Amino acid sequence: MLKRWIIPLVLCMPAAAFAQESPYFVTYDHHMEEPGNLEIEISSSTDIPRAGQRFYFAPWTEFEYGVTARWTAEVYLEGQSTWRDSTLFTGWRIENRFRALKREHWINPVLYLEYENINEADLIQKEIEGGAPDIRSPNSALRGAKDHELETKLILSSDVHDWNVAGNFIAAKNFSQDEGVEFGYSVGFSHPLATLASGSNCRFCRENFSAGAEAYGGLGSTLNFGLNDTAHYVAPVAAWLVSDNMTLRVSPGFGLTRQSSSMLFRFGLSYEIQGVGDRLARLFKGRP
Repeated sequence: MLKRWIIPLVLCMPAAAFAQESPYFVTYDHHMEEPGNLEIEISSSTDIPRAGQRFYFAPWTEFEYGVTARWTAEVYLEGQSTWRDSTLFTGWRIENRFRALKREHWINPVLYLEYENINEADLIQKEIEGGAPDIRSPNSALRGAKDHELETKLILSSDVHDWNVAGNFIAAKNFSQDEGVEFGYSVGFSHPLATLASGSNCRFCRENFSAGAEAYGGLGSTLNFGLNDTAHYVAPVAAWLVSDNMTLRVSPGFGLTRQSSSMLFRFGLSYEIQGVGDRLARLFKGRP
């Protein structure tokens, strides 16, 4: 009788390691938000600039909701504060991810569609597309330039022997300016530090940590495709499952080109609220 329960439990433990929050900041994998769950995340990008660039702190708040098992929707609210300049709200984004295949395959495609309503002072660098972002001009010169942008991504991701490997190809069109279609990329890999539970109730056990690395950058546009005057980064990533619902992520990104910042440090803290969809359904169902 005991074996009937132990064997399925042991078989499920490696998969449970992948259920925790992905450590990536830029790269998306094929794991979606659980249906009916709402995840709230506060994140930031901070750079260590090269000569002539500005030091800034760019936070954003993310609301991610699992609409179905194959559809996740998100809303972003963004801002930035530049040293010896100003602090301002830079805009918002609406994002949708659609998983193409229902079951797990050796490679899992996900389609990504995002609408951005931001200004040129936006510096969160959630992804890098086209050329290098403007991190030299003052906020007063950037905040008046609006970006109404439609961004798409092809996400390819796979879980292989407890490793996740993912790659994203980005294409974005800014309807506010004649920049053609801009391109970018990101690739990443990650692995939980342990795939079997230790059996003890501790938050510093290895199974609560995952680590890896990602690389991302711009690929120019249809007007000038290639690597000229583009920013590129390589970044180790790490995530810690602080509690059953809370995850902490950190990533120091190192610039590889003159157009990149010397370092782009990212920090994120997320909290997942389970069963939000069911609670709202019961609330509205109970009304006359």
